[in-house]
Amino acid sequence: MRASQTVGTSWRNWAGNQTASGIEVVAPRSVEELTRYLAGATAAGRRVRPIGTGHSFTAIGRPDDVQLRLDHLDRVLRADAATGLVTVQAGIRLSALNRALDTLGLALTNLGDIEEQTLAGAISTGTHGTGARFGGIATQVRGLVLALPDGSTLTCTPTENAEVLAAARVGLGALGVLTEITLQAVPAFGLRAREGGGRVEEMMERFDADADVTDHVEFYWFPHTDRVLTKHNTRVPLDDLEPLPRLRGWWDDELLSNTVFGALVGAGSRVPALVRPLAKVSAAALSPREFSDVSHRVFTSPRRVRFEEMEYAVPREHGMDVLRELVRVVGRSDWRVAVPVEVRVAAADDVTLSTASGRDTVYVAVHTAPGSPDRAAYFAALEAIAAGVGGRPHWGKLHTLGADELRARYPRFEEFLALRDRLDPTRTLGNPHLAQVLG
Repeated sequence: MRASQTVGTSWRNWAGNQTASGIEVVAPRSVEELTRYLAGATAAGRRVRPIGTGHSFTAIGRPDDVQLRLDHLDRVLRADAATGLVTVQAGIRLSALNRALDTLGLALTNLGDIEEQTLAGAISTGTHGTGARFGGIATQVRGLVLALPDGSTLTCTPTENAEVLAAARVGLGALGVLTEITLQAVPAFGLRAREGGGRVEEMMERFDADADVTDHVEFYWFPHTDRVLTKHNTRVPLDDLEPLPRLRGWWDDELLSNTVFGALVGAGSRVPALVRPLAKVSAAALSPREFSDVSHRVFTSPRRVRFEEMEYAVPREHGMDVLRELVRVVGRSDWRVAVPVEVRVAAADDVTLSTASGRDTVYVAVHTAPGSPDRAAYFAALEAIAAGVGGRPHWGKLHTLGADELRARYPRFEEFLALRDRLDPTRTLGNPHLAQVLG
C-alpha cells in the first residue's frame, strides 16, 4: 500500500509565522510505509521533515521538499496499568493520550498547557510544564523506536542503544523519525488549583519559596502594569475533586481567556496606543478562583488567541534576576506589549539537549501579537538578558542563536552531533533551521 501523498501543497504553522509552498506531503499508514519512503527519499537526495500539529514558532518543522505527517500512526499499542508503562505510536495527540490514560486509571506526571500537540512533536522540542520537582514530558520517556533515513529502525531503551535514547528524547527530529514511544505513567491524580492576582515584585520575592512547597507553580506578569496572575496547583486524590461549574469554566477559560482577550489583543494591534490602557484593564479583570479536577484538565487549557513567542531557560538561581531586569527594560521602553510574560520552573534532567539538562531551571517566556512592530526589540532584550546567565532557548520558540552559541550552553552538544552524523549522515532529515542550530 502506498503512502497518502499530496503534491504542491502549502503549509503554515499554528502561529502563521512559518510557511512553505510547493511541497509534497506524505502521511504513511504504517511503519513499513514510512521506512520504505525514507529509504527512497535518501536515495533520491530529497529532504524530509516530520511535523506534528505545527505549534513550534521556529522553522524547525519547515520542509524543503517533503513534509512527513504521522496522523495515521496514532494508536495506543500496549499498556500495563500495574507498572504504568504505556507504549503508543508517536503521532498520537496529547489530548487523545490523556483520554486513553484516563480509562486505564493512569496519567502523565506533568504536562505543558497545550494538549493539541502530537506526543512526538512535544518531546522532540522539549515541551515542559512547571514544578520544581518535575521535568518536561521527555523525562517520562522510557523507550522509543526511530525510523532512520536508510530505511531501518532502531529500538532504544535504557539497556539497548541507551545513548540514542538519551538524545532522541529531545531529538529535534534530527536523529530519526519517532514511530513508537514508551512512557512511564503514574496513577491518575487530581490537582487543586488556586489562582489569583498579585503584585509582580511580591511574587518574585516569594517564587522560590512557593515553588519549594507547592507541586506546580507559575505566574503571568502583565507588561505595563505591576500585576500578575498566579497559579498554584497541588496534587490531590481523585476522590477529593471539586471541578469548576460548567458556566464558570466557560466564562473564565473560553470567554475571558480567549474571546475577550483575543479582542483586546486585536484592538491593540489595530490601534497601538490602546495596548497600555488595555493591559491595565486585563490585569484589573483578574478574579481569584479555586477548584480541583483531573490533572490534565488543570494542566492544559485552550489556546485560540494567536501570538508569537520566545522562551529562555535560565539557571533557577538567576530566574528572578532575569525577570526583574526584563521588567525594568520594558518599563523604560516605548514598546506596547499586549500579551503577558509567563514564568515557570522545572527540575534538572539528564536529557542531552533538554533546556533543563544538568540544572534546575526557570523559564521566562515573552509573547507578542503576530506582526508586532516591537517584537524584534522586545525579544532581543530577553535574549540579551538571558545570555548573561547562559540561557538556553526553547527549541520550538523563536530565537536567533546558532550552533556556536548553543555549543557553549550545552555541555553534551558534541555528543548529539556525533549521533546525528551516525544516524543521518546524508542529512535527509535536515532543513535550514537545523543547519543554523546544529551546524
